[in-house]
Amino acid sequence: MKSQFSEEVLAKMHTCGAVAVLVIDDATNAVPVAKALLDGGITAMELTLRTPAALDALARIRQEVPEMLAGVGTILTPEQAKQAADAHADFGVAPGLNEKVVLAAQAAGLPFAPGIMTPSEIEKAVELGCRELKLFPAEPLGGMNYLKSIAAPYAHLGLKYLPLGGLSISNIDSYVTSPLLLALGGSWIAKRDLIQNQDWAAIRANAQAAREKIDAIRAK
Repeated sequence: MKSQFSEEVLAKMHTCGAVAVLVIDDATNAVPVAKALLDGGITAMELTLRTPAALDALARIRQEVPEMLAGVGTILTPEQAKQAADAHADFGVAPGLNEKVVLAAQAAGLPFAPGIMTPSEIEKAVELGCRELKLFPAEPLGGMNYLKSIAAPYAHLGLKYLPLGGLSISNIDSYVTSPLLLALGGSWIAKRDLIQNQDWAAIRANAQAAREKIDAIRAK
């Protein structure tokens, strides 16, 4: 079955290698943080629906920073899936696997990666037509060793994974080199307090450090 993600979006995510995962409390910070990430070399971001400002933030980024690949995360309801699609999110992500949310995303034309952590959830996601899956929480589950184990029976399906949870600049090496990965999720790149404090220099530095680390690992 074909991916719900366009070839362009898949290529952008894979090329970047990391998706900055953000919690934005004030939508006026959306454009500066997006520009700081781009300046540091991170061209993909996930705006989590953990605050009411997320969709407004997406709208601002869409208008003023169109080169940023901007998705929506923490999609927990069918209504949120439709809202993300209506806001022209490049993709949607959830921490878990909710059939109603997956179907709503598909109906709205939103490329969607549900969260999985077991073989049974992988099979359910595949049954629903998903080919990109979020592994959450990645590090507490056992990191790449765990992902390799549960992904092995499904290798012939060409599934790609977006691990998130417990990742940092110091433990991404094994993830970056894995052919299972679409990209890794990085909540450490633009932490909530850095955004609240408008510390764009620190965010730019974190993005640049992630970019340099990923590029160095890939070059080996």
